[in-house]
Amino acid sequence: MTTSQPGARPQNPRFSSGPCTKPPTWSLDALRDAPLGRSHRAAVGKDKLKAAIETTRDILGVPADYKIGIVPASDTGAVEMALWSMLGARGVTMLSWESFGAGWVTDVTKQLKLDVTHLNADYGQLPDLSAINFDDDVVFTWNGTTSGVRVPNGDFIPADRAGLTICDATSAAFAQDLPWDKLDVTTFSWQKVLGGEAAHGVLILSPRAVERLENYTPPWPLPKIFRMTKGGKLIDGIFTGATINTPSMLCVEDYLFALDWAKSVGGQTGLKARADANLAEIEAFVAANDWIDFLAETPETRSNTSVCLKFTDGRITDGAAFAKAVAKRLEAEGVALDIGAYRDAPAGLRIWCGGTVETADIAALLPWLDWAFNAEISQ
Repeated sequence: MTTSQPGARPQNPRFSSGPCTKPPTWSLDALRDAPLGRSHRAAVGKDKLKAAIETTRDILGVPADYKIGIVPASDTGAVEMALWSMLGARGVTMLSWESFGAGWVTDVTKQLKLDVTHLNADYGQLPDLSAINFDDDVVFTWNGTTSGVRVPNGDFIPADRAGLTICDATSAAFAQDLPWDKLDVTTFSWQKVLGGEAAHGVLILSPRAVERLENYTPPWPLPKIFRMTKGGKLIDGIFTGATINTPSMLCVEDYLFALDWAKSVGGQTGLKARADANLAEIEAFVAANDWIDFLAETPETRSNTSVCLKFTDGRITDGAAFAKAVAKRLEAEGVALDIGAYRDAPAGLRIWCGGTVETADIAALLPWLDWAFNAEISQ
């Protein structure tokens, strides 16, 4: 039993799953070139927004004929734009295995009032992916941020599908490989894996998604910030930097810094390797301690970003209270901030392991987790 405090501490105790920690080389000086007090429609603003779009394309390997837009309201706004603008043309199948996926089901059934086929799984599991009818439009999260469960790959999606795939990839983009030929609508927020500032979303559309937008008008009214077509044609400016509403050029500058940092560590390959290394540290720790385990039930579905853990010691009588007490101890010592499980998730811890987190900080945190567990179990 570890009763004394470890000697080493993480240099950066920020393990929040969103907003996530900044890149290791970040400082306020990174924002010095932000065109503050200038119109985003001025040449300098348009150039910055276009650079953000095209550098995103380059790092993620997004095909040239896919459209990338910067949209309001973070990943939520990007997902809602897709749901409200495209669904209703054919049947809908929705997958959920954690709180955000369940939230999209509620929006589509309660707000759009569509009949859907809902394939659900408990926290820690995936639905039966072989049961999906891809004649429907299919809505799913790639990585369950609040469960730590991800789809292992895109093999379950057929190339000859009739419906669209609409994928919330907000805690997967820049850390997990996304098969663009299998994804028609992909969304994320740069405040996740790249540690950018919040409130902006990214929406990526395949040619099939653009075709849907230009040939289908939903039966419900669309708010202005959801409208991506005019006169039956895509508003192409949205996807070249002429945003629907006013973006924060400070946040855009911050994202441009994060993208440049991402390139410096090897782009998509380097970012994924950093996240995988962080996950590997936790895997080794879990293997060595029988009082803790992953919430994800199979290794192939473990997230390498939002790593969710559960306490398994039989002496624990109130799992939620115990997990909160452990997280509180770690925060009080200044070694881990914001690592409690999401409020709707099973009791436990959630440690962000995306590419902006240094593996050395994960390694320094884990002995403290051992100390906090033993300190709390001895109460």
